[in-house]
Amino acid sequence: MQFSLQDFDYTNIESYYDILFAFGVSFIPKFIWALLVLFIGFKIANIIWNALERYFDKADFDATVKRFVVNILKVALKILVIVATVGILWVQTTSFVALFAAAGFALGGALSGTLGHFASGIVILAFRPFKIWDIVEINGDTGTVIDITIFSTKIQTVDTKIVIIPNSDAIGGSIINYSMKSERQIDLEIWISYSDDIDFAREVLTKIAQENEKTIVDDDEHPIRVIVKSLWDNAVILWLRTWTTMDNYWGLRFELIETIKKEFDKTDGKLNFPFPQRDVHHYYETNVPVEKKEEMKKSVDID
Repeated sequence: MQFSLQDFDYTNIESYYDILFAFGVSFIPKFIWALLVLFIGFKIANIIWNALERYFDKADFDATVKRFVVNILKVALKILVIVATVGILWVQTTSFVALFAAAGFALGGALSGTLGHFASGIVILAFRPFKIWDIVEINGDTGTVIDITIFSTKIQTVDTKIVIIPNSDAIGGSIINYSMKSERQIDLEIWISYSDDIDFAREVLTKIAQENEKTIVDDDEHPIRVIVKSLWDNAVILWLRTWTTMDNYWGLRFELIETIKKEFDKTDGKLNFPFPQRDVHHYYETNVPVEKKEEMKKSVDID
């Protein structure tokens, strides 16, 4: 049923019913068909990118490249499904694409940051400053890289927090990648008293590091060193430096700290952890009137 506005009778309520009915008859089938296309299109898109992920897994593809390519494919397939759906409803696909291009041009300035994140993602993929499962420090956040998307990088901290960093921020700042080497050095500051024997402390600390199975014992390339780092107000600061694998870094670090405390306790006072202390000297005059002295005793115990 088709209507012409020239023949439309604005004073007749039946005319409104007729035009609504005509609109429903022409639009509802398109709407149902568009929903089917949207639903089936997203299902097919899921099948495609899941198949691609399985292919990458079987081909032992690099995890960073796999995640990035799959993320781009997801976005591209979703856009294609949405364009097809809108074209079925009421907008011709060519018109919609032109409208989308015009809108993209108009919003180019506002989306420059987002486009910058995308370009930075390409840079990360090309130059590989880090990859999936690397342990990194980016802009002060330390954790394991769990995902690199087209716009952001996700890292998981030791306490399982997820930090989402825009790609342009990740590539534009300093990056510390702890996973580029298979070994990592542990540096521990140990404070001892000035009265303690430095050589004896060095012997105890070296023995503690050597006896831990997580320590790499190699005097040529990975020596265990105990050096005097500095002299503080109330302590001599020693620096224990030893090596371990990346997987054992935190485990060995925590074990060394605990073992050092226990071994120092077994030295019968030969090695001590100094506590912050301050000497306070009280001065008062001896020729003080009795009344004044009694008043002072009430506020300060100077017996």
